[in-house]
Amino acid sequence: MKTIAIGVGENENIIQACHIFKEKHPKTDIRLIYSDEDLVKAVLNDNIDAVVRGSLPASNIMQELKQHYPDLSRATYVNGDEYEFLLSPVGIDEGTNVEERFEITKHCIDFLKKVDKKPKIAILAEGREDDFGRGSEVSNSIKESKKLTKLIKEQTDEEVENYFILIEKAINSKANIIIAPNGRVGNIIFRTLVLLNSWPSHGAITFGIDRVYIDTSRDQSIEGYVRSLTLAEKLSD
Repeated sequence: MKTIAIGVGENENIIQACHIFKEKHPKTDIRLIYSDEDLVKAVLNDNIDAVVRGSLPASNIMQELKQHYPDLSRATYVNGDEYEFLLSPVGIDEGTNVEERFEITKHCIDFLKKVDKKPKIAILAEGREDDFGRGSEVSNSIKESKKLTKLIKEQTDEEVENYFILIEKAINSKANIIIAPNGRVGNIIFRTLVLLNSWPSHGAITFGIDRVYIDTSRDQSIEGYVRSLTLAEKLSD
């Protein structure tokens, strides 16, 4: 029997999600965790097959996990309009430079290949290409997006295009890896698509760790937590 641990915070949707999941997966044991410390212990426990953050706060958990796995990063698994994609970085302190975003991109590529999907990468920036010069932050973001696109082209064989700020074109192109200019922007994109416009999300897959750990929003719906539990169960095979 598999064991999946899930964090229980203030969002009671977790409890209802666990009941629904158990009806569909009666042979999977669900262990409820009520503190950050115990959730980290669950991740490190060889007797637990997968862990879902649930509605516990992320910051302390990620800090503790990075003591054991310093190269952690996350990518949210989103189902768009009849297609699915990975969105990253989504942690507000993740993907702060080109090198970090390149490593995240490589993790996303490896994951999609493991699930037999061909990567198609979209790079984003904080402005159009012709917005260069409209402030140092915008100009730097555009410059970095070009550098990242070039790096991916030179060091991988994957399809990649720089869409700059035009996320709508990236989504319409059916790109299945979307790399935001930083974690703050990625977090806003996630909240706009998933929490505001109800695009289904399975939660965020955590890379750089030899365990199955699905990160989730504290504000997710019942259905969203069920999807995260389902993904955790599938990845623990």
